[in-house]
Amino acid sequence: MKKTVVLGASENPARYSNMATQRLRANGHPVVAIGNREGKIGDVNIIKEHPAMDDVDTVTLYLNPANQQPYYDYILSLKPKRVIFNPGTENEELETMVEAQGGKTMEACTLVLLSTGQY
Repeated sequence: MKKTVVLGASENPARYSNMATQRLRANGHPVVAIGNREGKIGDVNIIKEHPAMDDVDTVTLYLNPANQQPYYDYILSLKPKRVIFNPGTENEELETMVEAQGGKTMEACTLVLLSTGQY
């Protein structure tokens, strides 16, 4: 199972971050949901803090590039094996920084990766 940080998590069930969090949990992945408001998605608490973590496999982004900038240092501090840039979150600057520290980047949809068994 791949420990995943959902960045841009929302309680709104119509948001893709919410759907992805639910689908990740349904597939047994441990999830840390970080949003700008505290809340809950199923059994996952949405937190506003940026806790230090080990063994982060994936960060999946649901923030547009301008809103990603304040998180650059945090994302890099997690040393994720990969960062998924969901549609609308593509960011060449952050992709370069992640790859420079040995992480992989993907411009892909987490929901599609999960539904096709490629996650």
